[in-house]
Amino acid sequence: MKKFDRAMQILVAGFCINLCMGILYAWSVFKKALVVDLGWSNADASLPYTVAIITFALSLLVAGILQDRMGPRRVLILGTVMVGFGMIISSFATTPMMLVLTFGVMTGSGIGFGYACLSPSAMKWFHPSKKGLVNGLIAAGFGLAAVYLAPLTSTLIAKYGINTSFLVLGIAVLIIAVPLAFTINNPPANYVPEAPAGYKATSAKPVDINWRGMLKTPQFYSLWVMYAFASAAGLMIIGNITSIAATQANITDAAYLVVILAIFNSGGRVVAGILSDKIGGVKTLMIAFVMQGINMVMFATFESEFTLIIGAAVAGVGYGTLLAVFPSIIADFYGLKNYGANYGVLYTAWGVSGFIGPVVAAFAVDTTGTYTLAYTVCSVMIAVAVVLSVITKKVDAEALEKKLATA
Repeated sequence: MKKFDRAMQILVAGFCINLCMGILYAWSVFKKALVVDLGWSNADASLPYTVAIITFALSLLVAGILQDRMGPRRVLILGTVMVGFGMIISSFATTPMMLVLTFGVMTGSGIGFGYACLSPSAMKWFHPSKKGLVNGLIAAGFGLAAVYLAPLTSTLIAKYGINTSFLVLGIAVLIIAVPLAFTINNPPANYVPEAPAGYKATSAKPVDINWRGMLKTPQFYSLWVMYAFASAAGLMIIGNITSIAATQANITDAAYLVVILAIFNSGGRVVAGILSDKIGGVKTLMIAFVMQGINMVMFATFESEFTLIIGAAVAGVGYGTLLAVFPSIIADFYGLKNYGANYGVLYTAWGVSGFIGPVVAAFAVDTTGTYTLAYTVCSVMIAVAVVLSVITKKVDAEALEKKLATA
């Protein structure tokens, strides 16, 4: 079997595993059922999701370190098993705290363990010039999950109830994702991916910087702030788009905007990944930030169905770009050997953004009754990201390695 065929198998398997693990995106459907059918408060119904976001970000850091040391397969199998059994055990939960432990902690950790392994493995099978495309496709699987999981979960709950829905989805993860996890591994030590036609090789020494060395570079902190600020702005729109539609355009059923966001979020990951391979990751981010910033400044004026669709689409592309390009930049700046741990450290920015976005939105609505203040705050954050994208240059790996060697 050709090694290139094996590379494609890894990529397709990773995409499909992420399609299963994107169960996180179906939580809004579960939340509605918990409130309407079981009489839970909004706060109680939101808590398992909040905990899942936190454990996802933290476990990705741990899993990144583990997969760097022992390879992706065992960590990925553990992750997919945890997601499946976490969902199955969630079907027996009767209190918010039980669901926090089963879905929030167990499923959330499983998603982090799984997500951490897919990009580094796939990138090692493909030529370095394809990092952006590979990351974009892998990340698109996670984003696309919302397109089918939200209506599927809604149908299951309507027909069988919320408990059985957890059970069915958990079993599906075990049947589909776990066997696929057994197919993921790193290439042999002597494997050299085939260069694309017309590629001009350079004599540059491969970069190999661990997370301790990474933390000694100003570029890391610049990337961290960009990731946190831009993600917070994107998540603010994603998490509130139906409420925004109701507030600004009196649209009571705006579920279709969630689907539009998901589609453009996923498409943005693929397109941005391809673009970053051609013009560089930081330049791609700058384009996305400018686009996202203009959209955010304009969002308060979106008072019709058409303008909200455009706004949701642009917000989706802007947010999707982050999930495809930042992994590529980390691999480009600091190398693939320690990528898992390095990206895990950077990914804490996404975890922080999961707090910033919702808090900004909630404060704006509670104090003013509109989202205008939230748009303003997010516009400022994106402006900071634009400035940082202009001044951030690639790490001089050779100089850094010499500095670390003499430290």
